[in-house]
This record gives sequence, C-alpha cells and structure tokens, in this order.
Amino acid sequence: MTYMSQRQSHVRFSAQGLIMIMACVLGWSPVLVTAEELPREAVLPVSLAVTAAKAAVDQCTKDGYRVSAAVVDRAGLLRAFLRADGAGPHTVESSEKKAYTAASMRGPTANGAELIAKTPTLQGLQHMNGRVLFLAGGLPIEIAGEVVGGIGVGGAPGGHLDAACAQAGLDSIGAAPKFSGAK
Repeated sequence: MTYMSQRQSHVRFSAQGLIMIMACVLGWSPVLVTAEELPREAVLPVSLAVTAAKAAVDQCTKDGYRVSAAVVDRAGLLRAFLRADGAGPHTVESSEKKAYTAASMRGPTANGAELIAKTPTLQGLQHMNGRVLFLAGGLPIEIAGEVVGGIGVGGAPGGHLDAACAQAGLDSIGAAPKFSGAK
C-alpha cells in the first residue's frame, strides 16, 4: 500500500469516526427498523392480472366489440395488457389510462366523469396529470377489502359497455363487483 493510499484510508476512517462521535455527542441514535414494523400491502399477482385482462377482452369479443384491456397495480403500473384483433390503436392508451385512473382514484372512472360533469369547479381534475381519463370503462380491483389495482377497457361503442367487460374481468378473479349497469 502506498503512503498516499494509507493516508486516504486514514482520512476516510477519520471522517467516519468523526460522524459517529458527533452523532453520540448530539444524541443522535441510529434508527433500527424491524421487518414487523414495515407496512404490508397486498400485491396483484401477474397471473390474476392476465386472467382479468383476458376475460374482459373475451367478454367484449363475445358481445361483438373489439377492445383493449389493461390491468395495473395499485401504483398504476401496467401488469397485463391485451388488444383484441381489430381493436383500434386509440384503445391501447385509453384502456391503460382508465385502469390507472380507477386504481388511483379507487373507484369506477364513470363516477369521476359524472362528478366532473355535475360540478364545473372540478373540471381541473381532468388535467391533474397526463395519465388520468375520466370516461366510463375503468374499475378498481378490490380483493379482500383492499384495492390492489385497476382494470380499464376501451373500444366498445359506449363506456357502459367497456365497464361491463371490465366487470367480467373482475368476476374472473373473484374481485369485488364495481359495476352493475346494463349492457
């Protein structure tokens, strides 16, 4: 070891030692956290996300609609996505935005759309960020009383039809029902 590297090592050790001494003098103590103290959150497994997306697309296909279905986790990050044969390119973004909005707001996107329509002072909610979309067709995914994500469907000729297909996705994984409208 050269003199310079010995000196640098000594200086580095001295700086660390000085920090420890200052911490003791000032009464700082390291915070030790145990695993039991960490928050616990349910996670939407990818297998359920895929099942829900497929069931939503299958339901809309059976009903004669070409749609896309997106499933996101509680943070709004994409977990699964399917685009039916012939679904328009706009359905890709709309389905993901609906899923994000449902997960973020923890409620059906149709509820937000109605609220904004009835309350002009809330119009700004539509522009809170570029990922929200207040159109019917997005539903939160609630399992065992906890919202773990959202599902969004886009492409049917009406938001209520998108929402019915999204509900089929929820039904396929045993999630709490969020839409009871007519097809």
